[in-house]
Amino acid sequence: MNARLNVNIDHIATIRQARRTIQPSVIAAAMECEEAGADGITVHLRQDRRHIQDRDVELLRQVVTTYLNVELAATDEMLSIAERLGPDAVSLVPESPGEITTEGGLDVAANVGTIRDTVDGLKSAGIFVSIFIDPEEKQIVAAANCGAHQIEICTAEYAKATLGSSAAHGAGKQRAEAELNRIAQAARFADSLGLTVAAGHGLTTKNVRPLAAMPQISEFNIGHHIISRAVFLGLRDAVREMIAAISAARPK
Repeated sequence: MNARLNVNIDHIATIRQARRTIQPSVIAAAMECEEAGADGITVHLRQDRRHIQDRDVELLRQVVTTYLNVELAATDEMLSIAERLGPDAVSLVPESPGEITTEGGLDVAANVGTIRDTVDGLKSAGIFVSIFIDPEEKQIVAAANCGAHQIEICTAEYAKATLGSSAAHGAGKQRAEAELNRIAQAARFADSLGLTVAAGHGLTTKNVRPLAAMPQISEFNIGHHIISRAVFLGLRDAVREMIAAISAARPK
């Protein structure tokens, strides 16, 4: 069975917001991704609104015909927005004001009360709930105890280990293998608890293949690499390239 690919189009909005104009269109980008075969669209509505804006999510809810996944912080403001707009899924993620991008998984174990209340509110609104976490057993248990439907394993450390000149040999290769093992163990454990398993952060057409070979991982959320490749290939071909990389590695 093939894994789903949700394309994160945040960085279409990053380009637009650089000039505070109307181009490139987030809506057109979502439609291009769907036409290319993406299973869904992911956007992160940050509290600082650095890229995706509230209006973007409103319009995407109207035009996305596949699956709309919105990444949000576990705050009252964001819960209210999700309840009003009703995306197909919400992924709860951590946010730090000065970060360039999400730096790691949400510490569910240390914030069970707040996250459980947010999960309950989302589920009451009929929204599928995923939580973005590091591949750690205590975080998986906490996510399950909070009532999440899915976890998304943060693959940042694995992705870092696959980049740069040391990635193919020596310490870089060993680190990547260790992270792969950690992700595989986490995916198996989450699956044993009845959680759906997704993965994402820093994935490329090259480093996604070992993860795509893990049968427990049924969804990928990938953005930066696809948008970067789209500069040279066009968005549709960049999406198709990622779909092909994932499909080629899936267990038969």
